[in-house]
Amino acid sequence: MKTYRFLVSGKVQGVWYRKFVSENAKKHNFKGYVKNLEDGRVEAVANIESPERLEEFLELLKEGSPFSQVEKIEYEEIPFIEFHDFEIRY
Repeated sequence: MKTYRFLVSGKVQGVWYRKFVSENAKKHNFKGYVKNLEDGRVEAVANIESPERLEEFLELLKEGSPFSQVEKIEYEEIPFIEFHDFEIRY
């Protein structure tokens, strides 16, 4: 199990993006959180079990809500954090 941090750029605030990510991450049994950043990006942090699950989470982030427009996703592995659910943080 690894923990990754994702930074999502584009039209991702004020368009229900966090809610979309949170609901779909829960449906697919991901654990972690999503939150808005002051610079207009969205940060997501999640526990990822395998390269296939990493691709699945990236696809979820790319899809976004109907009114969002994802332009760029940067991600990196970070020190392990244990999560028990997926939540929206404020």
